[in-house]
Amino acid sequence: MPDYSMLKEMKGAIFDLDGVIVDTAKYHYLAWRSLASELGFNFTEADNERLKGVSRMRSLDILLEIGGLEFTEAEKLAMADKKNRLYVEYISRLDESELLPGVKPYLDELRGSGISIALGSASKNALFILDRLNIAGLFDAVVDGNRVSKAKPDPEVFLTAAEELDLQPGQCVVFEDAEAGVAAAKAAGMQVVGIGRSEVLKEADIIVSGLHDL
Repeated sequence: MPDYSMLKEMKGAIFDLDGVIVDTAKYHYLAWRSLASELGFNFTEADNERLKGVSRMRSLDILLEIGGLEFTEAEKLAMADKKNRLYVEYISRLDESELLPGVKPYLDELRGSGISIALGSASKNALFILDRLNIAGLFDAVVDGNRVSKAKPDPEVFLTAAEELDLQPGQCVVFEDAEAGVAAAKAAGMQVVGIGRSEVLKEADIIVSGLHDL
């Protein structure tokens, strides 16, 4: 049986966004696939697995590796910007119905218990997404890709979130669905609830299929 005692002792809960709160991965995939198609090659769902939890520019580098293409830094910035515009078009249609199962009740429960809540995500659109999902008011701090420069597995995003909550890393528990995110949380000195498959998240302290399990 998993040991859930760490959840009773936590003072701060730090959530990743994609795959934990909402599944925007499908929209990232559609936007990257559209860009690849314009560049003349096919980008598959299997290829897309390599981009999970990775920053936008690194994702573009992987995409271009798959296509065997090289561009200047300026051209790459323009491509990343185009991909983001496509992605924002998709997510602008988001609403509360796209929250993953159990998210709203679990966040409400944490707030009711006096636990501080933060978002720790590489997404540069995190605030926009939280607004669309109508849950922005449940977060005490939002640390996203606009606030940090180092991508997971670097712990910067989680350490910044703990600081914003005025807590020590050891008082915080991270909720993550990506291997790089679990590694980042561990590097920050935090315990981790893995959301998803145990073979991917084996370093997590507890693994559940979703927040509805909690």
